[in-house]
Amino acid sequence: MVIKNINLETVCGITSVLPENDKPEIAFAGKSNVGKSSLINALMNRKSYARISATPGKTQTINFYNINDEMYLVDLPGYGYAKVSEQEKAQWGKLIERYLHTSGQLRAVFLLIDIRHAPSANDKMMYHWIVEQGYQPIIIATKLDKIKRSQVQKCIKILKEGLELVPGTKVIPFSSQTKQGRDEIWDLI
Repeated sequence: MVIKNINLETVCGITSVLPENDKPEIAFAGKSNVGKSSLINALMNRKSYARISATPGKTQTINFYNINDEMYLVDLPGYGYAKVSEQEKAQWGKLIERYLHTSGQLRAVFLLIDIRHAPSANDKMMYHWIVEQGYQPIIIATKLDKIKRSQVQKCIKILKEGLELVPGTKVIPFSSQTKQGRDEIWDLI
């Protein structure tokens, strides 16, 4: 996809009213340090449009990136072990749930999982919860550049078994460093 125009159009916090967009929305969910911002930057062909941080849990809002005035890439707050209170984590969960329930334009949900590790309890819970909401999440196995090529299939098998994926679920290995998987993700979008 040729990207001509990007605009961080809407930022929604816990108390915000979610926008009623008239263009398709593609959402990205994942653990706090899984690389959502890096993936979104790679998709947009930008180095640091979506904020990247060494501190997990920096994305505490739902960020709507308007792409070419044709669609939105939606960055959801990370879940997992961000250094915030349980109450704040629960509020983020409610914000994500409200978005998934109320967006009339949501077309796809990508769930990012670190390829180097077996899925966590939070990853499993998020995957099954997205499925229960009526979506068929596409799994993006991030940080591909951090493992040896010979380990890729073994790691994907562990990921599939750990998440108990619905048969036919797409899994795309991705590296924000080498951009491997980027074109495949755009093809699905």
